[in-house]
Amino acid sequence: MALFKALFPGVILTLVVAIIIGSTGSHGGFLDIFRANIHGQTVYWSWPMFCASTGLSWGIIAIMK
Repeated sequence: MALFKALFPGVILTLVVAIIIGSTGSHGGFLDIFRANIHGQTVYWSWPMFCASTGLSWGIIAIMK
């Protein structure tokens, strides 16, 4: 259950960091930030960042129990 709770902060952290780094034109190196078009809207996204931030959120939520 903690993993499902961690998905929301993971998505938020990924979007915020990807927008900040992606809007400057950088790819973020290892983060591999790319521009995705979803229903006509442009969103910056990074799968490695999503996995890391979800894992971090999951660990914090698991410790809080």
